[in-house]
Amino acid sequence: MTQKRSISNFGFFAMTASLFITVYEYPTFAESGVMLVFYLLLCGIFWFLPVALCSAELATVKGNQDGGLFSWVSRMMGERFGFAAIFFQWFQITVGFVTMIYFIIGALAYALDFNAINQNPVYKFIAVLLIFWACTFLQFRGTQLTARLAKVGFFVGIIIPVVLLLVLSIQYFNNGHEIASSFTKNGFFPKNQTDFAALVSFMLAYMGVEASAPHIKQLDDPKKNYPKIMIYLVIAGVVLSTIGGSVVSMVVPSDKLSLNSGVVQAFETLVLTGHPELGIFVKVAAILLTIGVLAQVSSWIVSPTEGLHFVAQKGLLPAYFKKTNKNEVPVPLIYLQGFLVSIWAAVLTFGGGGNNVSFLTAISLTVIIYLVAYVMLFISYFLLVLKAKNKGLERSYNVPGGHISKIIVASSGLILSILAIVSAFIIPSELKGTQGSTYILTLTAGFIITVAIPFVFYHFYMKHKQVKDV
Repeated sequence: MTQKRSISNFGFFAMTASLFITVYEYPTFAESGVMLVFYLLLCGIFWFLPVALCSAELATVKGNQDGGLFSWVSRMMGERFGFAAIFFQWFQITVGFVTMIYFIIGALAYALDFNAINQNPVYKFIAVLLIFWACTFLQFRGTQLTARLAKVGFFVGIIIPVVLLLVLSIQYFNNGHEIASSFTKNGFFPKNQTDFAALVSFMLAYMGVEASAPHIKQLDDPKKNYPKIMIYLVIAGVVLSTIGGSVVSMVVPSDKLSLNSGVVQAFETLVLTGHPELGIFVKVAAILLTIGVLAQVSSWIVSPTEGLHFVAQKGLLPAYFKKTNKNEVPVPLIYLQGFLVSIWAAVLTFGGGGNNVSFLTAISLTVIIYLVAYVMLFISYFLLVLKAKNKGLERSYNVPGGHISKIIVASSGLILSILAIVSAFIIPSELKGTQGSTYILTLTAGFIITVAIPFVFYHFYMKHKQVKDV
């Protein structure tokens, strides 16, 4: 049997950061103006930090090191719910890939002067498939390649563009340019139902921190290093998202903002205002952004399927899905994932009713599917703390502050998860007329069907398996 290779602390940090630090979300944040700072702090402190801390404790419980979210939930709530949780964690990214690749297409359209791939649905669909499947085939070489791509993508496509945005914006405003009025018009705090609708998109800024959990066993001294890395990720997520989203909102008026190319628009304004001859630098920035999101796509291709592969080894999926290649990559599961991504790409590109509708629907559906898994995570944590404290479940890490602190931390995360699910079904202010009804209809149908799938599958598959075993 091939021995698993280790991942350095920084490699694990970069891989996990590329799972959740979302450059492509900055334009969506920018729609909220200065309120984005409130939401990023709210979600970072009262949701992301609870997820990171509770995940750290759940992950270091003796016997929970393999299987990630499946093991955490199954142990506390039962196998049926564990299967559903790992399914949601995996299935949401089949929608999320389309969102990420929409951003890549927007950036490439600018860099290559080929707007048709962003405007023509047929070209856009073909581009989604080409980009996704190219990234997929690269991942067949194993986790080590994913970690290397994540390191490069994190610095080249996230750190460098955010630093450039910050430096260029300081220079831009020092030269006397005004902050876009749309940045300050809403105020810092939400005031009405429409403002509350934005909550769901900000959750995506911090989702995915636990998806790297199946790779914990590849860390050196995971009991010590995993919780430490989680804290560093909280800080990085809050700082980078606040800078990126704020700069986009300050320089691009909301009525001109494109949700899948808004970051490029920001660079265009910052660089070309007064210097139209410097267009090549905007194209370079677009390419850097593309590299960052490509690394994110690459990280997501393997990580969730690792958890689902563990489920297959437990006999909860057909034996075919146990297979791996020589690099221990679960190829059949990745092909299944690719098939679903291709379907979502067709639905959202041809049936989404336009760029912004498709983009917002994809983001909201991604988030609420994932949030159901997070609700299960927090319930499992409550059961660990409240009902299992005398069962001798050893763990090397505990949420600081004792029993009461653990309850407060988990309650915060659970409440915000539920509120965000509710907020997704409020029509965003940027959708007008029939766009709003298209958004709600697509989102509702997608959500109901997706939540039902794992429970229906588990019921009939296990029933069939019992009959077969007899």
